[in-house]
Amino acid sequence: MIKRIVVVGSGVMGRGIAYVGALGGYFVSIVDINPDALENAKKELDVIFEHGIKRGKVTTEAAATAKDHLSYVTDLTQAAANADLIIEAVPEIAAIKQQVFETIEKYAPKECYFATNTSTMSPTEIASYGKRPEKTIAMHFFNPVHKMPLVEIIRGLETSDETAEVIREVAEKMGKETVVINEFPGFVTSRMSALVGNEAFHMLQEGLGTPEEIDKAIKLGLGYPMGPFELVDLVGLDARLNNLRYLYEKLGERYRPAPLLEQYVQAGRLGRKSGKGVYDYTQPAAEKELVEK
Repeated sequence: MIKRIVVVGSGVMGRGIAYVGALGGYFVSIVDINPDALENAKKELDVIFEHGIKRGKVTTEAAATAKDHLSYVTDLTQAAANADLIIEAVPEIAAIKQQVFETIEKYAPKECYFATNTSTMSPTEIASYGKRPEKTIAMHFFNPVHKMPLVEIIRGLETSDETAEVIREVAEKMGKETVVINEFPGFVTSRMSALVGNEAFHMLQEGLGTPEEIDKAIKLGLGYPMGPFELVDLVGLDARLNNLRYLYEKLGERYRPAPLLEQYVQAGRLGRKSGKGVYDYTQPAAEKELVEK
């Protein structure tokens, strides 16, 4: 039975996973080697709790209990030793994920389950960094975690039926809908999102329309909740570029990154987190202007 969850990484995804985990009744430890990053995560989570209370999504009592269930630690080895489930939420870089999995393999109890929060990478490959492939799986959460309803659960080659069922139950207790699928590069959602987002950059590069016009067309014409440029600015242009490069390597030409996307990343225009992406976030929201191409 899962009671204690360790989330490795205190970034946007890590703290979001910790939030829904704590609200789901789990004791959650957020691990990051950077104390400042942990302090920032705590501040951001406090804000999310407060907003949830104001919107009537969370009661004051539930928020207080969830906060009591959260802890912030820098020592992964100690946290792993007491975990029932470890969810890795570090950047989509194989070397970093490998380091995490090699560490938790050494210190986590044998009955502990391992999950990787990845949007494209192979859970089979990631499982090879440890020694329990039958207990390793991918949990693809979506940003922002506390608002998005889906968790895409991806089985690796040797993931057991029992592990898939346990992780599905965990996600549902976190308040999420689930789909359980078999591994293939990009899974379901990332393959589709990457294609749409990349094509939007080709359109912008060709002068087909402004970012606002393209976003509006996709939202109103196809029923998307966010336009492709709004979405890429939220998740990060660097993250989208990394995903496209991975899919291009695995699936071929149709995922070759648009040159304009590569230029934006080279220029440091990474989205909301850097202040500029496709749009400019350094100005007041009411006066937001498009960044010049």
